[in-house]
Amino acid sequence: MTERELIYFLNDHNFDIRVSHNARWIDQKCTPDVLCIVADCILNYIDTCGDIEFTSKDIWFSDYAIQNIHDIFRKVQVDSSSASNEYDKFFGQPIKLFACAGILHEEKLGRGNKYRLIGRSVLEHISIRERNALQFLIKYIGKVICDSGLTVAFNEFFETQTSQAYNNLKSTFYNFTVTHTAIGSKGSDGKLECGRIFTKIVNVLAFSLNKRGTEKGRISQHPITYDMLMYNRDNFRDIYAEKPKAVSRKDYIAQQHYTINEAYYRYMSARAKRRLKQYNDNYRNGMSEMSGDIEHATHIHHIFPAGEFVEISYYLENLIALTPNQHLNNAHPDGRTTAIDRDYQHDCLIVKGDIIRENIEQAEEVIYSFSDFLHVLFVGFNENSFLEIEPNDYDGVKAKIELEYVA
Repeated sequence: MTERELIYFLNDHNFDIRVSHNARWIDQKCTPDVLCIVADCILNYIDTCGDIEFTSKDIWFSDYAIQNIHDIFRKVQVDSSSASNEYDKFFGQPIKLFACAGILHEEKLGRGNKYRLIGRSVLEHISIRERNALQFLIKYIGKVICDSGLTVAFNEFFETQTSQAYNNLKSTFYNFTVTHTAIGSKGSDGKLECGRIFTKIVNVLAFSLNKRGTEKGRISQHPITYDMLMYNRDNFRDIYAEKPKAVSRKDYIAQQHYTINEAYYRYMSARAKRRLKQYNDNYRNGMSEMSGDIEHATHIHHIFPAGEFVEISYYLENLIALTPNQHLNNAHPDGRTTAIDRDYQHDCLIVKGDIIRENIEQAEEVIYSFSDFLHVLFVGFNENSFLEIEPNDYDGVKAKIELEYVA
């Protein structure tokens, strides 16, 4: 799904809160990483069960969710007595958002709700990666704000970036929500709920504009960063800020006694591998992305090793489809998966750059991002100059890659 197609989808809906009176069009658990994984769980449930109708608890208690959610998000066991309230929000709030956005159809079922998938392409787009979920949130929130007549109030804050403008916006949003939704009947609890919802709205928009947002009930001191939008995310920029170049990332983590949520990145990496293999099977007849072998590409290889570069282990731009022979003999000399052949790594990056360019410029289904490719290279080489490359300057990327492999 392209950005234009996403905008077309949202433009087909009227999200005016003054009409819907729905305060739950977004909520506390509706972060990009949670939306991404809940979308993935919904699609897995539908594809496994063959039923496009479901309840929140159907997704909550699905085998796929049980296998992944606890370890990934460090939560209590799905079926424990203490899980009910937390998991109800964790699954229920994103599902409610998908319904409000027109991706799911919602109808009452007793005291709960039943849902039916009607916007599969959008849900698939959200499920691919967190960046897609964030892109969706930015567009969706912007459309709700516009339809509800709140654009001027938000623009004033983002233009002036003062404490007074922040307080004015917060007051405007609170009064608007209390006036037009059921939150107004909840007294002091309603004010707390308004604050939680306000944070999820203003910070996503602030990030998209590289502006200050909200932090601890006040205007943030600095522009909102990507990690601040996540439910459960390691901030690798801070973690590696003082790492000596001579020390490996893995050793530095151990020395500093950091705990990386490895289960989360294993899940994300495995999901990305499945996604790339599916795409390669559908659009490249399952052939290797590297030349020289006519066997089917049944292996998905991390160009920069997952064990060393965990934070880019799930980026499609860091994955390449190879045959078993290419993977175990060329990419990993003598099948030693802990070793990387630098010459072959170089070739993989050059070829991957061409594939990314072809996908972005010509493909029917775009799965790559040029900026994410630059991020992969920035992390993989620990070289800031990759972030200074102009948009879509593929020749500039190749030139800098070549410099990294000069003897």
